[in-house]
Amino acid sequence: MKIFFGILPWVILLVAGYFFISKKFSISTSVDSKHQLLVERIESIGKLELVRYQISDVLEHKQKTDFLPEASVLLIVKAEAVGCIDLTKITKDDIDIDADTAVVNLPQPEICYVKIDHKNSRVYDTKMAFFREANLVDDAYKAAEVKIAKEVKKSDILKQTKTNSVNVLKPIIQSLGFKDVRFTFNQ
Repeated sequence: MKIFFGILPWVILLVAGYFFISKKFSISTSVDSKHQLLVERIESIGKLELVRYQISDVLEHKQKTDFLPEASVLLIVKAEAVGCIDLTKITKDDIDIDADTAVVNLPQPEICYVKIDHKNSRVYDTKMAFFREANLVDDAYKAAEVKIAKEVKKSDILKQTKTNSVNVLKPIIQSLGFKDVRFTFNQ
């Protein structure tokens, strides 16, 4: 028992010293972000989004150099493309009303935007990238965005946008009391 009480103060001192040193010399990380937001421009937008395509792309992007081994990255890219009609282009001359008939000349459908969804996209694998990994991944995302935009232009998104514009706008105009509603599209 005498040994126990002889060792106890040293154990207490050792534990107290450990806590003191760990508090004094521990690495603490804090984050301090200061933002200065500035609204640069306010635009009036009259685009009616009518169709959204959600796209997945599996991309293997390789980068070859003369003195380093070939680097590659495998990405699973999620993107979306939206087709719309710009309603701000409609003028009073584009609307022809005769008794219970309305003929509306709509602008041609367009692709509003094609964008990569970085939140749901993933870098699946990199090989031999070493210190070039950030640039390799960035270049791969840019290549994916260009390819997706080209493929969207080849798709039937504009045809689907045109169909959806008639399906969405016809009931609205009919609810104004027009029995016969027809749509044409500017050339």
